Amino acid sequence: MVNSNKRSSSWSACWAKASSSSSTTTLLLLMIPLTVISGFVSVLGRKSSNWDVMADYTTWIWNPASPGSLKGSSVISPPSDGALGLRSNLVVVDILNKKIDVEAAISDEYLLNRSSSPPLDIQAMSQSSQEPNVTKENSFNNIFPNSSEPRIIVVSWNESQNPPIVKARRQREYTNLERVEGHLMRARSAISEAKTGNQTQDAEYTPVGPMYWNAKAFHRSYLEMEKQFKVFVYEEGEPPLFHNGPCKSIYSMEGNFIHEIEMNSQFRTRDPQKAHVFFLPFSVTMLVRYVYVRDSHDFGPIRQTVIDYVDVVSGRHPFWNRSLGADHFMLSCHDWGPETSSSVPNLRKNSIRVLCNANTSEGFNPTKDVSFPEVNLLTGATEGFLGGPSASKRPILAFFAGGLHGPIRPILLEHWENKDKDMKILQYLPKGVSYYDMLRKSKYCICPSGYEVASPRIVEAIYTGCVPVLISDHYVPPFSDVLNWKSFSVEVPVSEIPNLKRILMSISPRQYIRMQRRVLKVRKHFEVNSPPKRFDVFHMILHSVWLRRLNIRVRDD
Repeated sequence: MVNSNKRSSSWSACWAKASSSSSTTTLLLLMIPLTVISGFVSVLGRKSSNWDVMADYTTWIWNPASPGSLKGSSVISPPSDGALGLRSNLVVVDILNKKIDVEAAISDEYLLNRSSSPPLDIQAMSQSSQEPNVTKENSFNNIFPNSSEPRIIVVSWNESQNPPIVKARRQREYTNLERVEGHLMRARSAISEAKTGNQTQDAEYTPVGPMYWNAKAFHRSYLEMEKQFKVFVYEEGEPPLFHNGPCKSIYSMEGNFIHEIEMNSQFRTRDPQKAHVFFLPFSVTMLVRYVYVRDSHDFGPIRQTVIDYVDVVSGRHPFWNRSLGADHFMLSCHDWGPETSSSVPNLRKNSIRVLCNANTSEGFNPTKDVSFPEVNLLTGATEGFLGGPSASKRPILAFFAGGLHGPIRPILLEHWENKDKDMKILQYLPKGVSYYDMLRKSKYCICPSGYEVASPRIVEAIYTGCVPVLISDHYVPPFSDVLNWKSFSVEVPVSEIPNLKRILMSISPRQYIRMQRRVLKVRKHFEVNSPPKRFDVFHMILHSVWLRRLNIRVRDD
């Protein structure tokens, strides 16, 4: 130490002596290299100083000495104000437990493009004049507790701030439900843009024409459904009341849909966290057959069965309770479907009810509920029912055959049964006359409601290429959120039944041909296929549920 002090004193004395005795020549010789060096510094200094300051600064950030520090055991002081120079505002960004490029770290683009979503929360720590004793170590301990969660650190340094303002924000983490809702949001945006944009061409079928309220929006919505729609089917319950239904009767769509959705690998998911909707797989037809006591007029057993089932799924799973059933749906083609849904108030009020009996006077809500067609599959398939002659080869103006069922048919028969040769309105068909042959020979097929608004005659008319004439009050036709029924059918109020022939004769032959051709085009949406085919009745039912879950309209008012 003594020798060292002597050397220091000797060096200082030597430097002082040299300075005092230096000549002008010596000064000039010293100034030349200094001038050259300063030139290089002026050119390169700005870039290199960034790296020097960044190196010192990041070292200070990642090595705070405290029990809760990230790493290191010593505190390295931040660079001085003089070292910072004119760069009085310096922002340093990094992510705990991750390495990123330093240049990218201080880039505004990096901050903006790091994630598609904003952070959940921001915690800011600063030392103010009211808190003079807060140290760098303590402030960092408050910001960075012991945790492995990734965070983004933003540090702002200004000459007037000592120490700097430090902000720590957690990296955004989405819940499963937020991810599902995010997908739905993007789908809504795509559908809205499609309303006025160019239509995507489809190799199999591209919806076009006045049969659709907005063909482009419907097509985009259908494609979005194919891409992401997922249905979770509750596995609780046993056949025949659950996971089962009729497939060869007027209520065949219940069993057909239950079977197809449970066998489907595209739309069914076994992970409820990924589901957009949840299906309650009970059959109202089976409840009526096995639970209801015939002619008892006691609906209690059916109601209690549905209550018990909802209690089971809500007790075992969180999904019913979190939405009060709003993202759940039931399906029924039986007349008692609406009454069955009333067993659980939230099932009727909140859930999506897919019903053949779509009667607005009985609480059917078109903005929430789904109307789907009643299909009478006598053999369980549609072979032999599809097709018919062209419009010019149909000699009968209008046709109906059926018994007295409900309040409308007696009025129809009273005014038109055996009253007009052009109007084949009959209660009973003559022996040897085929019902489907009469459909194929007729221009218009009369489809009056029975005791309930739905009628399988509508689909029978469409299958055979006959223009359906809907006579009903308070009925919402199937898939009417997508299909413009006025373009391919005739709607006649009950009060206008006496004027039925005049109404039909007022339609010009040219307009009739157009309507008949449109019937042939929309037929694919009512066909029952096993396995299902794109745009058929199974997919149209799913699409209607998909639209309700999206809460978006594809039609133009």
